[in-house]
Amino acid sequence: MRIDPILLIPFLLVAGPMSVTVSTPSSAHQADHDPAAAYAELLAAERAFSAAAENRCPAEGIAAMFDAEVQLPTRDGIANGREAAIASLAANPSSRGSGARWRSIGGGVSADGSHGFTFGYLDIAGGDPARAHRRYLAYWIRRPEGWRVLALRQLVRRPDEAEIAPVAPLVPEAPRAIDSGDHAGAVATAERAFSDRAQQVGLRAAFLEYGHARAVHVATPTGFAVGLPAIGANFDEATTSPLNWSSDRTWAAASGDLGLSVGTIRANGTPPAGQPASIPFFTIWIRDSATGQWRYIAE
Repeated sequence: MRIDPILLIPFLLVAGPMSVTVSTPSSAHQADHDPAAAYAELLAAERAFSAAAENRCPAEGIAAMFDAEVQLPTRDGIANGREAAIASLAANPSSRGSGARWRSIGGGVSADGSHGFTFGYLDIAGGDPARAHRRYLAYWIRRPEGWRVLALRQLVRRPDEAEIAPVAPLVPEAPRAIDSGDHAGAVATAERAFSDRAQQVGLRAAFLEYGHARAVHVATPTGFAVGLPAIGANFDEATTSPLNWSSDRTWAAASGDLGLSVGTIRANGTPPAGQPASIPFFTIWIRDSATGQWRYIAE
C-alpha cells in the first residue's frame, strides 16, 4: 500500500458537559413513513446543534449531540457511552476554543427513518489553529427526544486540503417493512467476512469488493475519497493484508438496510515500531435493495 491504514486514523475527538438543549422538528410520525422526511429532520437537527455550538466551548457544543450509547474511538480504545466519552474527551486540548460549527456534505437514512449518517467539515474557533479544521463522520439514531449521535469520528485536515462539493444523499424512495431479522448480527457477519476476504486477496481488492458504489472513505491523506475508484487508489496491489478486524458491537435499523459496526483493527504479526498493535474503528453499512448484500458505505 502507498499508505498505512494504522496511520490513517488520528483520534482528534472533543466532548464536554451536556448542558445544551436543542429542539428538533417533531415529525416522527411522518418520518416513520417517509425516508425523505426523516433525512430532512436529521439535517435540521444537525444544523440546530451546530448553531447552538457556535458560541460555546467546543467540547460542550459537540457533546450535546451525543446519544447515551455513543461510541467514540480514542487512542485508548472505544469510549463506550456518554459518560465515558465525555470523561475521556473533555480533557483533550483540542476541545479548547470559543466555538464550533459543522456542515454536512453528504449522508443517508434508513428506510424506516430511525438511523442515519452524515459526513462533512467541522471548524473550531479560538483554539489550536493546527487542529481547527477537520473532517467528520457521524452515525445518528432517532430517539424519542430527537436525533442523537451514536458514533463520531473527527480527523484533522491538511492545510492544503480542498473541500469537495456536496454529494447527493442516499435516501430510500419508499419505506421498507420492519421485520424481526437479526440485522445487527448480519452487520457483524459482513464485517468479519470483509476482513477474512482481505486476508485472501489484500486490502485493495477487499475494499473494492465490499464497498458500495458510492462509498466514502474518511481517513485518507488528501481528504474524503468518494466512490470505489477513489478509495481503491489509496491501496497498492498487494495480495496479503497487514491487518485483520472484527466487530465488538453492532446496531442496525429495524428496516434492515443501514447499520453500524464498532470494533478493533489488529496488526497481523508485530506492528512497525511506534505503531499500536490494535486500534478502534467504526464502519457504516448499507444493504443493497437488489441483492440483499451488505456493503460498507462510510468509514
